[in-house]
Amino acid sequence: MSGALHDWLQRVWYASHPAGVLLLPFSWLFGAVVRLRRWLYRVGLLSAIDVGCPVVVVGNVSVGGTGKTPLTLWLALQLRSAGLRPGIVMRGYRGKSRAPRLVTADAAVSEVGDEALLLARRSGCQLAVGADRVAAARLLAASGLDIIIADDGLQHLKLKRVAEIVVIDGERRFGNRRLLPAGPLREPLRRLTEVDALVVNGEPVVEQEIPMSLAATDAVTLAGGARRALEHFAPGPVHAVAAIGNPAHFFRMLESFRIRVIPHALPDHHRLERGDMEFGDSLPVLMTEKDAVKCESFADQRHWFVPVDAVFDEEDGRALLDLVLRRAGIR
Repeated sequence: MSGALHDWLQRVWYASHPAGVLLLPFSWLFGAVVRLRRWLYRVGLLSAIDVGCPVVVVGNVSVGGTGKTPLTLWLALQLRSAGLRPGIVMRGYRGKSRAPRLVTADAAVSEVGDEALLLARRSGCQLAVGADRVAAARLLAASGLDIIIADDGLQHLKLKRVAEIVVIDGERRFGNRRLLPAGPLREPLRRLTEVDALVVNGEPVVEQEIPMSLAATDAVTLAGGARRALEHFAPGPVHAVAAIGNPAHFFRMLESFRIRVIPHALPDHHRLERGDMEFGDSLPVLMTEKDAVKCESFADQRHWFVPVDAVFDEEDGRALLDLVLRRAGIR
């Protein structure tokens, strides 16, 4: 998707751009296909496939970043801390690999995608990608895992699951509440009544939503791995690069450390190149961890990434973990 089209769609979805009504007929068609597909699974004409290991889905009903990857990482680390062997399966968006494959920490980002490489490095778990997520999950299950987390698999109904967790962007919510392409929704909002848990990245609106925040403290240089507290970049200015679903989240997080930010927002999963990181000066360049894995080949001392972690209230985090364990038959 080009940057201009991306920006226009963001205005249609989240700023009530009047041109959005022109897309409504396509949304009605999209909705009919979604309803037909779910009906086929409900009546048994299509069947979900059990891969031989309990699968927990972390997904969303809207397009764009909501915080799925940090939540997937949090859940994987919690399961490991509980003495289990979790694995992660995902499509590997923007990676060239289509056949199921395991992802190692030294994999090429061009082959497996930015989110897959990030999660493989941060989680320490076995991770598989593939256009056929059932086949990728089977590849994981064959290694004797206790549980598999499917990142962004809510609409992949072919993969049988024991629990579904939906992540909501607490700031943008559901935009104009229309289905694609007139709005950001992949499914009608009534789908939220069918899932096992609702996690909101921000402030909850209804009682059922579990609040999650994303916390950052340091920046890490891509050239050498040295760490520096984010406060050290204040007052700035710094260049901030974000090719994620909601770049404004990243910019505001940096600003919360009293850093003056020069923002550079790019479409989600944009293939960053050297020219994207050159601004004609020697100011520090701060980027998301997901973007950093695409810049390692040309980064220098100016380039830093900011790791973020999902944070829950202790009681909420324990309840969410217990829910997953119960649904998986582990507790």
